Amino acid sequence: MVRKIIIVAIAVAALGAGAFLWRTDGNTKIQNEIIITREPAVVFEYVTTPRNWPNWHPASKAVSGATDHSLAVGEKVTEDFVVAGRAGKVVWTVVKRDPPREWVIDGDVEGHKAGTVTYSLTPVTDGTRFERELTYPARNLLFAILNRISIKSRVEEESDRAVHTLKRVLETRS
Repeated sequence: MVRKIIIVAIAVAALGAGAFLWRTDGNTKIQNEIIITREPAVVFEYVTTPRNWPNWHPASKAVSGATDHSLAVGEKVTEDFVVAGRAGKVVWTVVKRDPPREWVIDGDVEGHKAGTVTYSLTPVTDGTRFERELTYPARNLLFAILNRISIKSRVEEESDRAVHTLKRVLETRS
């Protein structure tokens, strides 16, 4: 009888921990913002042209497909990435384009939704407020636990480095 009580207590504790770690919507959001002293149209054209991604985002290793222009709704591009130490390929599809204000892409890795990236650009006195939001799902409890322990902080650091590199690259090119 005591053994059954202990097993039930452990099961209840595990379910409670799982519920705590597994957020209601199962998504993680990483948000970054920076002021870039370039016009919104220049920033928009640069960040929405995939061949430029490896120049400013540390996770982007290579791109293939439609890479030489600012992508329109429905266009796709494949990106080789290393995010938080994990390498893979993602196919991005443009789902919204409102130049030079907003651009949204959805990612797919091996048939599974990998996340959404949204770029929002706002004109400011000194140029452009560039906001980048990455939202990605936790497909299972193990990923949710690993995300809470280490993945999210690594992705946050990579994203922060990316927007600062973007600022430097755009402000130093003519």
